[in-house]
Amino acid sequence: MTTQYIISMKKVEHQPSKRYQGAVALIDPKKSYPIAAAVALAKQTSMVKFDASMEIHIRLNLNTKKSDQQVRSSVALPHGTGKTLRVAVITIDGDQQKAAKAAGADLVGDQDLIAEIKDGKAKFDILVATPDSMKLLSPLAKILGPKGLMPNPKDGTVTQNAAEAVSQLKKGKVNYKNDDSGNIHGIIGKISFADNQLVENYQAFIDSVNKVKPAGVKGTYIRNISLSTSMGPGIKVSF
Repeated sequence: MTTQYIISMKKVEHQPSKRYQGAVALIDPKKSYPIAAAVALAKQTSMVKFDASMEIHIRLNLNTKKSDQQVRSSVALPHGTGKTLRVAVITIDGDQQKAAKAAGADLVGDQDLIAEIKDGKAKFDILVATPDSMKLLSPLAKILGPKGLMPNPKDGTVTQNAAEAVSQLKKGKVNYKNDDSGNIHGIIGKISFADNQLVENYQAFIDSVNKVKPAGVKGTYIRNISLSTSMGPGIKVSF
C-alpha cells in the first residue's frame, strides 16, 4: 500500500517590522503636509542607518498610451543629489572624447566602449552620446532601452557638447520620465542635507515637471506628490 502524505501549506503574510509601524504611526494618512513639514517628517521616519536618499514621487494625469502625453526631461538641482553618478560618453570625435574626460566622464569611447557594453563589462548610471555617434548605438537599443539608459535629446543626453553634459550631470543634473502608470520618481538629495536645501531641490524638480506639461493634458496635471526616504513610508505633500 502506498501511503500518501498531504501537506497543507498556509500562506504566510509578510508583517511590517515594529520599527516601520512606528514610523507610519507618526504620519497622518489623511493629511497633506507643507513641503517643509514633509521634509522634516521624512527625516524623522527614516529607518536605515546609512545616509538615505530623499525620494519624490509624482502622480500625473497622463494617458500614457498617447505618444503626445509622455513626460521626459531633466533638471539641475541647486544642491545636487548627494549621489556620485558614473557617466559614460560615446562619441567618434577625438576632441569631444578628450573634453569629456577632462570634464570628469568615467568612461569614454566609441566602438571599444560599445563592445564593452555588449559584453556587460561597462558599468555606468548615465550614457551621453553625440548626434553623430547615435547610429553606432542602434545595436544596443535592446540592452539600453529596458534599463532606461538609451541617450535621448529630450533629457540632454544626446548633445553636441558632451563635456558640458558631463559637467552638469556631475554637479547634480537629474533626468526623469514617466512610467507606464503616469508616475515620475526621482531623488532630490540625502537626509543629511539641510532642510532648506531639500526644499529648494524639491521646488526646482516640481517647476521643471510643470514646464514640460504636455499640451494634450486636460484638467489637473499633477494629481498628487509624496516624499519618502530609502525604504521609508510615503508622506503626502500639499501643493
